[in-house]
Amino acid sequence: MIERVQSLPAKSFFLFGPRGVGKSTLLKQKIKANLFLNLLKSSDFLKLKQNPDHLIELSKPLKAKSWIVIDEIQRIPELLNIVHEIYESQRINFALSGSSARKLKRGGANLLAGRALQTFLYPFAYPEFNKLCSLHDAIEWGTLPSIITEPEFRSETLAAYVEIYLREELIQEGIIRNTESFVRFLNIAGIMNGQSSNYENIARESHTKRTTVQTYFEILIDTLIGFYLPAYQPKLKVKEVSKPKFYFFDSGVARACAGLLSHPLDNAYKGFLFETFMINQIKSYNEYSKKRRGLYFYGIAGGNEIDLIIETRKGGQSSSTELIAIEFKLGGRWKNEWRRGLSVLSEHKPYKIIKKYIVYTGEK
Repeated sequence: MIERVQSLPAKSFFLFGPRGVGKSTLLKQKIKANLFLNLLKSSDFLKLKQNPDHLIELSKPLKAKSWIVIDEIQRIPELLNIVHEIYESQRINFALSGSSARKLKRGGANLLAGRALQTFLYPFAYPEFNKLCSLHDAIEWGTLPSIITEPEFRSETLAAYVEIYLREELIQEGIIRNTESFVRFLNIAGIMNGQSSNYENIARESHTKRTTVQTYFEILIDTLIGFYLPAYQPKLKVKEVSKPKFYFFDSGVARACAGLLSHPLDNAYKGFLFETFMINQIKSYNEYSKKRRGLYFYGIAGGNEIDLIIETRKGGQSSSTELIAIEFKLGGRWKNEWRRGLSVLSEHKPYKIIKKYIVYTGEK
């Protein structure tokens, strides 16, 4: 069994992450649960959906500081009020996993009044997969646990992942009504992964209204299938890109949504997959290390772009903002021209670039 990098708190917590990243496995590995409830199981779901107070009866035999695990808590948001009551009266610890923090909040659910910590789990990080999978395969197929441990079925697994996400996460939960429209959008979003979010263009390509496209992106973000990387805007005397970029949480899932599992990939799309892979690896390290630094990209309209800006320190009255600038390049041989992109910010001084990196896939 692969040891995960992410550690879990010693007190009540929420563990959020997309479907299939190993939340249930991690909880079973690291939490000695006195009661484990999986809301994807019909038996657990139906009993608690019909009678949320049943959780009180289940908890009565347990002592203080015992652990109750509830997997996929977002399926019954009203359970959180009962969890809060048990936590206050019996001092029992809860480990609550789910695929959407914002879905719970939007449903008016009580997130334990801030008493529970929030932590996240992502697909395998490099220290977890590097002995099992090549970097080339990780970039093109992603690092979901099932992809890494059963590579012979990776195409079928990714296709099934998208189908199950649509059926169980969106359709059964009543999040989307027009399935055909969403499938068209998902295909275009997969193709345009890693690019600026131009709602008008995507709406035209997917034959969908602009407002609907915006709602669909919000659904992907709410269910942790993707995220926006905001534009860094130091307000220099140039026309800066302001629209965020959208990235899927996994390069393999992006490829599956784009419908490219059985097609050879061109270098342009491989480049976006490499960028997606690297940004997600850094994003997971940012969370697991508890650094939680600001992540951005920077671009000038019609000009150069820096793939990733890491804000290591915010500036104050007597200090400059400190940044790390990183470019990702798909190429087997080093090219000096790659340095040009990193020079975009160097000429201006409301901040200090402490390090610059160019990460590429070659050895020459």
